Parts: sequence; structure tokens; C-alpha cells
Amino acid sequence: MKILQVLTSHDQLGNTGRKTGFWLEEGAAPYFVFRDAGVDLTLASPKGGQPPIDPKSDLPENQTPAMARFKKDETALQAFANTVKLADVKVEDFDTVFYSGGHGPLWDLAESPVSIALLESFYDSGKPIALVCHSPGVLRHVRHRGAPLVKGKHVTGFTNGEEEEVKLTKVVPFLVEDELLRLGAIFEKKANWQPFSITDGRLITGQNPASSTSAALALLELMAMGKAA
Repeated sequence: MKILQVLTSHDQLGNTGRKTGFWLEEGAAPYFVFRDAGVDLTLASPKGGQPPIDPKSDLPENQTPAMARFKKDETALQAFANTVKLADVKVEDFDTVFYSGGHGPLWDLAESPVSIALLESFYDSGKPIALVCHSPGVLRHVRHRGAPLVKGKHVTGFTNGEEEEVKLTKVVPFLVEDELLRLGAIFEKKANWQPFSITDGRLITGQNPASSTSAALALLELMAMGKAA
């Protein structure tokens, strides 16, 4: 099985002068879920090379076992330092795609014609797609059969409440929950910061950083079911 894991290249948190990027847990946890399952994994980002890590995601209070493992794992560090350019990725080379979150994707991946075409191509060719935390917002311009891909689908993503707690409601270009609702999705959520992911057909979404592992495992499960079918 070949999985493409996509990370942001965007490192500016709006006009705040602060840095953003991908949330480290959301890069590391799925990476190890896939690697431990023996998956052929390729990492990609819009600019290629080392994607920016949101400095906040690496604060002492946000540490996780996957992050601790990541920092000591030379193979993982090398893989993240050398992501391929998203524009060079061919959908036919992969079975599925997983988008890691953090605030960065709201600026670059959400508006990237390359990313939009990639997600549409994966989905239209019958392949599952998985997105966690802020990355479900990357689906805002993605269409399927002439309608928003998320229309009528059960989804989750970073909630308005979670965005309020991190005090970035006025900084982000759009709120993930509001945007998915506007597009006609059926948005579901658990309490702030609780792990939660949803599978609806070939679309998997996770609510927040704590949902990274469950979303990645759900994707492997869906792929295994597809192989068995």
C-alpha cells in the first residue's frame, strides 16, 4: 500500500507576526501509524523540503509519545526534511492521501489549485482521502460531481470552540466548522480537544491534534476493507 502524507509549507500566522506551520503531533503520529503498518509512505508539501513546524505545537504542555519518538528517529527526521513538491505528485502512484493539520493549511493548501485538483483526482478515482484538524478546511473548494465534496457528508474538524480557546478566531482566514457547514456538510464534534474521527464512505476527517492517530488508523482500516471487498 502506498500512502501520500501532505503537510503545509505556510509559516505565517496571518498578520500577527507569529509563526505557524503543521502541528507536530499531526505530522508525527500518523507518520508512525503508517510506518509501523509497513506502508510505503511519501511526504509532500507545496514547496517541498522541510515543512515549518508550528512552534506552539512543540511546547512542553503539548508533548506526546509520538513527538518524543519523532525527535529521536533519524529516519523520520530525514523524511520530514525532504518532502517532495506537491506539484510533482502523481495520484496514480498512490492508494490514498492523508492531510496533516495545524493552522498553516488554511492559508496555502486550502487555496492551492494543485491541492484542490489532487484531492478531486484521488476521490474521483475511487480512492479514500483523510484530513485531520484544520485540514478538513482544505476541502472548501474541492468538488465532486459538480457540488462541494463535503455536501451531505458527515465530517468533523477543528471546531469554533477550539479556535476560540486558542484565541485565533479573528486571525484565521476562515473557521473550519463554519465553512464546512456553509458547504452543506453535516458537522459533528466532541468536547474540545477530545479524540474524534468520522468515516463517511471514502472521506475520513479528524477533529483536532488528539484525533491524528484515530484518523490514521481509520484510514488503514478503510484501506484493508477495500482490499477485502
